[in-house]
Amino acid sequence: MVGDKGFKKFLVICIFLLPNFIGFIFFIGVPILASFGLSFTEWDLISNPSWIGIEHYKALLGDEEFRSAMFHTFYFIAGYLPLVMSGALGIALVLNKKIRGRVFFRAAYFVPVITSWVAVSLIWKWLFNPTYGLINYGLSLIGVSGPAWLHDPTWAMPAIILTSVWKDLGFVMVIYLAGLQGISPTYYEAADIDGASAWQKFRNITLPLLNSTTFFVLIISLINSFQVFDQVMIMTEGGPAGSTTVLVQQIYKHAFDYYEMGYASAISWVLFFIIFGVTLVQMKLQKRWVDYGN
Repeated sequence: MVGDKGFKKFLVICIFLLPNFIGFIFFIGVPILASFGLSFTEWDLISNPSWIGIEHYKALLGDEEFRSAMFHTFYFIAGYLPLVMSGALGIALVLNKKIRGRVFFRAAYFVPVITSWVAVSLIWKWLFNPTYGLINYGLSLIGVSGPAWLHDPTWAMPAIILTSVWKDLGFVMVIYLAGLQGISPTYYEAADIDGASAWQKFRNITLPLLNSTTFFVLIISLINSFQVFDQVMIMTEGGPAGSTTVLVQQIYKHAFDYYEMGYASAISWVLFFIIFGVTLVQMKLQKRWVDYGN
């Protein structure tokens, strides 16, 4: 095939891509289009869908539960993003140095990433138990009376944020580690000759040369955090008093508890447009501070 041109080359490429393309069309493309169509209908999985136009989208404007779920989703993002990005960068900086056992620690930090959310959520649910959990026990050793965590509307979402950060820290750390290893050591050698401090090297060399990596981490972490669901469903089921209800849980509830497939589809598309809009804004702003030439 090397050197082939024109239609023959195009045909060979299409043949190799065809199995994946067929799978994409039937298992992703068609369901996406079907969900968009369903968002304009009333359907309970039993009777035939009935066309109602944009009524579901109008109903969302006055849906207090939807607004609450959106607020909780943004609350989660506001707590999750800074913690996971700064924490992962800090760990990556340490594990990028020549320290004893760094290969072990790199692997250890990545283990939670490949662990199922069900297992992680159940373990942390026990850790946050106000009576028998290790977290409150540890706080009691230093004279602090721990909160009820998952049973307290004030502390339930912070507990979910901490759990999510713990699980995703290793994934973001690996990306930052790859970015750090792509920085030429000659920059630091020149800075040492000029007598730059560790903070000056971090601020003027490391951070600027990691801007493309930081942008990538920001994009994928933001998209992932908009879709938070597993840990919420297992640890709190949206409680207590609806304090941890998020958008994806609203989709699940309306689809599989209330059998309102049209309404659930409408929420799904609103979530899609929110993520799409935020991503577009980020792509626009990244031109001001991301330099892919480094």
